Amino acid sequence: MQITVDYTHLPFDRLLVYCTMQDLFGVSMVVPLLSLHVKSLGASPTVAGVVGSSYGILQLFSSAVVGHIWGHFHGGGDFAVSQTLAVPCFPQGCWSDVVGRRSSLLACILLSALGYLILGASTSVFLFALARVPVGIFKHTLSISRALLSDLVAEKERPLVIGRFNTASSVGFILGPMVGGYLTELDDGFYLTAFICFSVFILNAGLVWLFPWSEVKLNSTKHGLRLGKSHALLGKTDREVQEAATRRGTTVSGKPARLPWMEVVSTLRDMKSLIVSEMWDIFLVRLLMGVAVMLYYSNFVLALEERFGVRPKTTGYLISYSSALGALAGFTLGPILRLYKHNSHAVLLHSSVLTFTLLLLYSTAHTMGIVVFSSTLLSFSTAIGRTCITDLQLTVGGAQASGTLIGMGQSVTAVGRVIAPLLSGVAQEVSPCGPPSLGAALALVAIIVMSVSRPRCGGDGSDKLKSE
Repeated sequence: MQITVDYTHLPFDRLLVYCTMQDLFGVSMVVPLLSLHVKSLGASPTVAGVVGSSYGILQLFSSAVVGHIWGHFHGGGDFAVSQTLAVPCFPQGCWSDVVGRRSSLLACILLSALGYLILGASTSVFLFALARVPVGIFKHTLSISRALLSDLVAEKERPLVIGRFNTASSVGFILGPMVGGYLTELDDGFYLTAFICFSVFILNAGLVWLFPWSEVKLNSTKHGLRLGKSHALLGKTDREVQEAATRRGTTVSGKPARLPWMEVVSTLRDMKSLIVSEMWDIFLVRLLMGVAVMLYYSNFVLALEERFGVRPKTTGYLISYSSALGALAGFTLGPILRLYKHNSHAVLLHSSVLTFTLLLLYSTAHTMGIVVFSSTLLSFSTAIGRTCITDLQLTVGGAQASGTLIGMGQSVTAVGRVIAPLLSGVAQEVSPCGPPSLGAALALVAIIVMSVSRPRCGGDGSDKLKSE
């Protein structure tokens, strides 16, 4: 029996948005407390940095596999390019073709949940490091959800749904640190927090499992939905989805599909030529500023406890406060760009100078009032800087290469996630103020690079792009 469904009332997009909010709520409860917990297990800052770096390395390599998985389902679209570009370390893409996309998403959720369960039971540094392995490999649930929304939502509905997705992400990250900070004050509070995070992932897995993936039918491209993309999920059974994905994997535009590592090597060559030719300075600035901000957050909870005796509960409130301000910073970007006549380079330079100043101020702060003040302004400067560096990439690189440029930017950020924990561990051996002080030094280097490259990037670049 053919069931006709009005896609505008299909709850699948709301399901993903709800799961995303829960996902980030659970993760943001735990992540700010990791440095505090690993120290309580007897690990030195350097060992903690190595463990954190190993997580970044796993994310770096495994994201290429996730990109390949969903590239199969999207016919080799931009999502595969926009993931971190590295050599796949196991044949998960082939496995996904066999079991279908629901099983792939469920596997990522359940194995991430396993990591947080082990984390909640970790009583040694070895168990702590072991817990980060499944999370590092499989914690790509947000990327998968974002790709599904982009693929399945009608074009006219996409801005609204993506807006809901981003709002849910912000809400989850605002609430999580407050709850995590409160719970960690209790006896065995960290273990309780990790178990709640595990429970959130299990709940998300149940919601994904209970959703009627293979029972919903569409009879046309009504409401602007492109049937060629959406029917793989909503109009076919899992087995039909697998067969369709296999057919798309063998031919794209009439050409035989290349093996995943061949696609990666080809894309890496394109990256190298683009970076070496004219984009090296922009990506260097992105790396330096990204690592600088990561160093600031790397030991935030631990540093405030050691420097000022602030309990994790209070620090959780401060992190949530900063996250809320970061979400509000997006509303100020429009007026700021108009004030600067849409010169993204000038906005990025000045926001980076502000970030450098605030990192230096935080590093030398003697009272919590100065810490709150610097955290408040840092929320705005870093949020504006992230947006401007992406806009500058697209302005200099050209709109035709937007998918590749965004993917390369994510790759640079992923490399920063590998470097930052190592630098933080070494700097923290010297002083609790070591990581943010080193971050300020890296921000200063980024400012110098931007000042030198200003004649090439500044001026009317943004206006020229908008007029084309």
